[in-house]
Amino acid sequence: MSMRTSWPSKEALDRSGRSASRRGIGRGVRLVLLAIAVWATVARTHLAGWQIALALAGIAAGGAVVWLFFRFTLRRLLWPSVALMALLIGAAAGCRATGAPVAAGVLLCSVAMVSLQRLPLAAGVPSAAVALAGFVVLGGSDGRPEALLTVLGLCLLGYTARLDAEARGKTQRLLAQERAARKAEAETAALAERARIAREIHDVLAHSLSAQAVHLEATRLLVERGAERELVLERVVAARRMAREGLAETRQALSALRGDMSPVEDFLRELVSAEGARLEVTGESRGLPAEAGLAVRRVAQEAMTNVRKHAPGARVELRLEYRPAEVELEFRDFGASGPVDNSLGASGSGYGLVGMRERAELLGGALDAGPVEEGFVVRLRVPV
Repeated sequence: MSMRTSWPSKEALDRSGRSASRRGIGRGVRLVLLAIAVWATVARTHLAGWQIALALAGIAAGGAVVWLFFRFTLRRLLWPSVALMALLIGAAAGCRATGAPVAAGVLLCSVAMVSLQRLPLAAGVPSAAVALAGFVVLGGSDGRPEALLTVLGLCLLGYTARLDAEARGKTQRLLAQERAARKAEAETAALAERARIAREIHDVLAHSLSAQAVHLEATRLLVERGAERELVLERVVAARRMAREGLAETRQALSALRGDMSPVEDFLRELVSAEGARLEVTGESRGLPAEAGLAVRRVAQEAMTNVRKHAPGARVELRLEYRPAEVELEFRDFGASGPVDNSLGASGSGYGLVGMRERAELLGGALDAGPVEEGFVVRLRVPV
């Protein structure tokens, strides 16, 4: 829709978005114009008392009409708005006929100003032209240079007010869009953080608690069957070990969420020393981002858990390689020569490896896991 036939924007028409100072100035200008009209009617005319009262009532009615005009233009009702301007032009002619030229001039100038400011130009320009022509004719200054200058000034002032309102409305729209964008970014960040915490809960608490539940259920069955004390004690010790490991991993997860973690190499050395495995580090060692370091830790833990379950006693080797744009962790066990049941599609710990693959992909990396000629290999690559 062209500017000629389009309405000013909602923000330009709505005065609620203006600052308090601008609203105060606008009210002050309208009060001054109203005071001039009242003063000119009461003090500068020789009307009878009832005529003055009628004129004042007419001025009040004109103010009410202007208020309605503002409401109608805010709702973008074209023909009712134009009809109100025509009514004000007729009221101005009536004021001039009853001997109140100043009030007539105020009405006609107001019609010209607000028509250019608040109506589509296709309707506002003709309305303003009729009002300004009436201002010149009814004022008895037809063709005088000062009258023409006054008309041009009013046209320029009305159109400038329209452009100013449009610029203000555009600024308000941009500010609203920026606030909405910031709110969306904050919501996205909050959702991402919740997803991160959910992954930590699954990777740490779910694994630890499910393992403890398995050991405790096995202990209950052994007690019910009257098993030997050594077998029951073995299960209790295993459950206690899982509880301690879960507590340690929970502390590590909380440290990761706070961004306070020990170096990845130190963590891997503790892990392999506890399991009798071997660690090889290549490339230039450096600190890793929190998410990348956490992914390396979780994949190493999950892979070690798989070895305990599916290839107990197998020889394990880890290789951590620092590359210019990424880091790679390779975890390999040398267990049975055939495929073992700890692939990504299997149940149990395989679900944890699926979670690790999703974590790697969210970071822009990749995770591969599967049987090899001798044992099983898990390979993680994440950008740093």
